[in-house]
Amino acid sequence: MNLSSRFAPNEAIAEKLLPLVIEVSDDGSHDLSHILRVWRNVQLLRKQEGGDAAILTAATLLHDYVDVPKTSPLRSSASRMAAEEATKILTDLDWDQSRIQRVAHAIEAHSYSAGIKPVSLEAKILQDADRLDAIGHIGIARCFYVSGRLGRAIYDLENPDASNRDLDDATYSVDHFYTKLLHLSETFQTETGRELGAERHKVTRDFLTGLLNEVSPEISAS
Repeated sequence: MNLSSRFAPNEAIAEKLLPLVIEVSDDGSHDLSHILRVWRNVQLLRKQEGGDAAILTAATLLHDYVDVPKTSPLRSSASRMAAEEATKILTDLDWDQSRIQRVAHAIEAHSYSAGIKPVSLEAKILQDADRLDAIGHIGIARCFYVSGRLGRAIYDLENPDASNRDLDDATYSVDHFYTKLLHLSETFQTETGRELGAERHKVTRDFLTGLLNEVSPEISAS
């Protein structure tokens, strides 16, 4: 399978970077399939918003280059670390330093936990593209995949919607909807991202409503 062809018209960039990222992580929520989905989102956004295709190709391929476990205290620094590694990689490939800086900024600003404001159009597009993959059908699947790997329960038997306790998404998967997933639609940077994000937000919210109704009929998502 010629994966580099999916990054047309920047196959040459993909040919050099793909071998570096294919086996970076054994985490199925941040593997090659995630990169390809983010790239698909980038293409949808760029079609409407513009942006430099080469910058976005490199930033997409390298945005999760440093694999930091979800439970690590360094997790919020992962995107900065990835940006540093991307800078080294692209410097070795003789990229212009100003363009490397644009790639690095897009990478470091994509992360939710890092809390870095995207300034450039490319950074806004990458952030939106990555967050689109965190909600909707695939976002729900990724949430429960990660929770399963970490041994978290699906929900709190006594209080599934956390209406009478503090949220604890380190213990209960459903709590992550309240701590993060249902807030992502408020953070999209581009007009196209906001439109697509609203659609995926509805999928996410409807799923949570249905789940809560099944496990405790008197509860609904709020």
